[in-house]
Amino acid sequence: MDVGTLHDIAVIPGPLDRARAASAAMATLQGQSVELSRIRRAAIIEAQELGMRRDDIARHLGVTPGRVSQMKKAGAPSHQTPAGPVEPRPRVLVERAIPTPPSVRGSESLYLTEAARQGLRPEREMLFIGAEPAGEHVAAALRVEPGEEVMARRKMFWADGVPVRIATSYFRLDVARGTRLEKEGFVLPTLQAAIEDLGHRFGHAVETLISRPPTPREADLLEVPGEWVVQVLRVSVSTADVPVHALETVCAAGRHVFVVGQVAGFDHF
Repeated sequence: MDVGTLHDIAVIPGPLDRARAASAAMATLQGQSVELSRIRRAAIIEAQELGMRRDDIARHLGVTPGRVSQMKKAGAPSHQTPAGPVEPRPRVLVERAIPTPPSVRGSESLYLTEAARQGLRPEREMLFIGAEPAGEHVAAALRVEPGEEVMARRKMFWADGVPVRIATSYFRLDVARGTRLEKEGFVLPTLQAAIEDLGHRFGHAVETLISRPPTPREADLLEVPGEWVVQVLRVSVSTADVPVHALETVCAAGRHVFVVGQVAGFDHF
């Protein structure tokens, strides 16, 4: 869908007509996403039949070999008759605490710690590190103009081989530029330590939770066509009143339970 089409929908006078048009466009995008997944799956299978190894395919696509296998599953038709006994896909339910306990927030990885404590096999992969235009909600969180470039660090998470979560850390460029926050790979020992090394001290944080339809890319990565996602946006502000870190976590709604509690004592970015 191009920008012109989005503008046409946005300026429809009647609110119900505008909502109906938006719903129709979302359904179209969802259908396109499913069809593109099918095309991609067929292309991967064809490449393998031509003798290409999974590692080579992954290198060409810029993803991990495990992601290639997931791409094949995502585009598989649902009407095929199994050739033999098939084990049902394991049901995964991940707990996401709101607010996050300090001991978890300050660990090497919030997700790895949470999932391991729940007896799940967690995995993570860095999808993107670089500058990108800020969406409206991220811009508001970081107090920049919509469309202004911010530093993004986007990660994908699995539990027992099932995709469950996409998390993106956003930073203002005046906070991240020229620091470890824009380097490749995971920040060690922790992202919290890297932020504090830059001289920032935690003041307070606000977490906002909403449910919404996934974008086509989110639906593809999380394998949730036709389902909704839950978005948690945590904005951490320093003692100098600088919004240092905006963490957007997009969760497959049917694979999460959100535990709300009170946390005493100090907290982390």
